[in-house]
Amino acid sequence: MAASLNQVVLIGNLTGDPELQYTQSGVARTTFTVAVNRQWRDRNDELQEETTFVPITTWRNTAENCATYLSKGRPVAVTGRLRISNYEDDDGNKRKWTSVVARNVQFLGTGRNQGEGQGGSSQGSSKGTPGKPTGKPEAADDDEDIPF
Repeated sequence: MAASLNQVVLIGNLTGDPELQYTQSGVARTTFTVAVNRQWRDRNDELQEETTFVPITTWRNTAENCATYLSKGRPVAVTGRLRISNYEDDDGNKRKWTSVVARNVQFLGTGRNQGEGQGGSSQGSSKGTPGKPTGKPEAADDDEDIPF
């Protein structure tokens, strides 16, 4: 089998405060969204901008650190892997949900709970069971997600 690679690197700002939850087995999971901006000039040399909103999931110690130190507007650098889940919505339609399972979250800039000019990072290999967020795909309770 040929080698493959699934790695994502993003730098952006949190669109809201991280949401910390625990699985039934006590594993911490935090979810948040990062806004990533892209600028370019069109044919008329006018500056254009596009924003992509990327859902992020972190696990274990990384999840707890993100919930403690991150807040809306905070810049972060995230490395992880792309995950695409299939699910069925309430009307029976098949849907896909794309997110990034973070391996490392680097805290950039300053935040409410951190001193001026200090940066921080949170990383770690982890495994846990995804919860059941509203409007997103559900995973069976015994379906473990191993980020790396």
